[in-house]
Order: sequence, then C-alpha cells, then structure tokens
Amino acid sequence: MIVLSGLTKEFPGGGSGIGGKEQGKVTALDRLDLEIGDGEFFALLGPSGCGKTTLLRSIAGLETPTAGTVRIGDVDVTRLPPGKRDVAMVFQDYALFPHMDVTANIAYPLKIKKVPQREARAAEVAARLSLSELLTRRPGQLSGGQQQRVALARAIATRPKAFLFDEPLSNLDARLRLEARTFLKRLQRELAVTTIFVTHDQSEALALADRIAVMDAGRIAQIGTPAEVFQRPATTFVASFIGSTPMNLIPGEIAGSVLRAAGATLPAEGVPDGPITYGLRPEYADLSRVEREDAFGGTVAVVENLGTAHLVTLAVGDPYEGTFVQAVVPEGEEPALGETAWAVPRPGRALLYRDDLLVTTTTMSGAARTSSGRA
Repeated sequence: MIVLSGLTKEFPGGGSGIGGKEQGKVTALDRLDLEIGDGEFFALLGPSGCGKTTLLRSIAGLETPTAGTVRIGDVDVTRLPPGKRDVAMVFQDYALFPHMDVTANIAYPLKIKKVPQREARAAEVAARLSLSELLTRRPGQLSGGQQQRVALARAIATRPKAFLFDEPLSNLDARLRLEARTFLKRLQRELAVTTIFVTHDQSEALALADRIAVMDAGRIAQIGTPAEVFQRPATTFVASFIGSTPMNLIPGEIAGSVLRAAGATLPAEGVPDGPITYGLRPEYADLSRVEREDAFGGTVAVVENLGTAHLVTLAVGDPYEGTFVQAVVPEGEEPALGETAWAVPRPGRALLYRDDLLVTTTTMSGAARTSSGRA
C-alpha cells in the first residue's frame, strides 16, 4: 500500500518584487491525502499543470515534499533517495540509453544493484514481452512500441513494490496506443504489482484504472472507480473533463420544484430553490423532431461524424451568444444543418450542480436524491 498524508510541494515564485525580493510561491501539491491499495492500478488524471507528475515524482523520490509524508508498505520513505524506495519508473520518453543494446538497457538497474545473473533475468523478462528477437538492437533501431516495451521490461526486471508510469503511451500513434493500453492492463493483472499511471487522456484512465484520482490545481477533485467518476462527477470541473464528449452544463433556475433551463421545463422535486447547473452527457440525450416542453430545443448548428454515431450541436437562442446543447445520435439518424430539433434527457441521467458541486441526481420520476458531492 502507498499512503500519502498531507503531501505539499511548493516551488519558488517566478517573479521579483521591490528590491529584488522573491514574490510568493507556486503550490504544486496542496495537502494531499491518498491511499493506494496493494496490486491496484491507480490513475492520476488531470490537465497540464494540475500537479499529477509532481505527485508521481514525489512518490519516486525525484521531488522532495515541502510538507507531509510518503509511505510505501510499512516504511516512511519521505526522505529516502529514489534508489532506496523499491519503485520502478517509466518515463514519457522511455529514457533508454542510446549506446546500449536492449539487453544492457533492461539489465542496467540490476547492474547498479549488483544483482547476479542479471543478463539471464533480462532475457527472461524480454521473452515475456516478446523482445527476444531484439536483444542485440539499440534504441535507435526500434519502433516506438518496441522502445516502450523495453522501458517496461527494465522496470519489471527490478521486481519493485510499485510501478510509476509518467504518460508512457503519449508518444505512440493512435493504433499503437490502443494496442499498448490492452497489453499494459493485461501485464499489470498478471504481475499484480501496485501501479500508478499519470495521464491527461481521460480515455486511457477510464480504460486502464481500477480507480482514478482527478486532479485540479494541486488538489484531488474526486477519487472513484471509472464508472463512478464518469457517471457521477463530483464537480463541474470533473464533469467537463471526463468523457470523450464534454458534459452539457446548462445554467438554470429552480423555483417551486420546477427547473427552467435553456427553454426546457423539468421537474426538480426536493431541490431547494435557486440557481442551478443542469448536467447531461450528450450520450444520455435523445434527439426529437417533435417539440417537447421537457427538452432543449434549438437549431442544428454542427453535426460531427464519430464513426458509428454523430455528435449533434443545437444552438439554443442566439446562435453566437446563446447556449449550446449536444446529443449523440446513432448513425443514419443525424439531422440536417439548420433543422430544428429537441435534445431530450433520458430519465435518471441528469445531474444537478450548485456552486460547482454535485448536489442531486434526478430520478426517473423527476424527483431527486441528494448526494454527498465530493468523493
């Protein structure tokens, strides 16, 4: 188990004030508490600058926390150097030695630790990752996918307590990335080693992880399984970040158990009156050519081909300054540009947010049940 308690990391500010004095500090990690279970595949997900790589580097020992502790198993490793933490890190650029062949690259950390018969272990791991035919090649003679497998083999050969992956798939093309994703998940299941995977790609996190921590500005906005994070995002930030198509977040008002938003009138029993944000994923909206009071009507402004489906954008009100509502429709059912249509929410799929936090989920009957909000 990996346990982080009150983990904080501050960097010096970039500017200078009067007399050349440094102004402020940049807080990359802000009092994070996190527990990652043994054998768990855990993803750190967020946009650039959210602190996910700093967090990974703090676990690896490549960054020294300003405050807080890092425990791996029963050991407090906060002040231990990287080599004493029994973790293996795979970097975004793979960090292979260009002058060494595959065998030497895989065996290098074993050489540093003075492990006997390291070439034999390197060959054993290489065979497991289908690298046996490449052992005498250098990195420059390998494809991106092969280099990635060499980097993984080097990490596996050390038999660590945890794998730390810093966006290891980002340099691969789309097809190789999908293949590598499947391979990586199967490999992690076979090895049963605790794995922390940093990515900005929500599809990777949803596909690979047992649990996900969504990070924003040095803090964890939500922790949950892929299904929990996708279906019940705890904040509007998570709602807008997770999903191949961003969630519709429509401003509205509740008065007397009735919600009015972008021309639609919807039931909202049990929800206090006041401003509200109505959240609905495009995948959970059906398109109707018939006017409905409980739907978002507008003019078809954009139709995007997704392959087996189409993403339809409706302009509600002013086509330049109004609200846009999106719906995913099956192939062959897409409307024409300029056509009038209504996006109909599916029962039980809408989420309500107040002050950017999840407060309720509408039910099939139109009533609402409260939520604890932040996970």
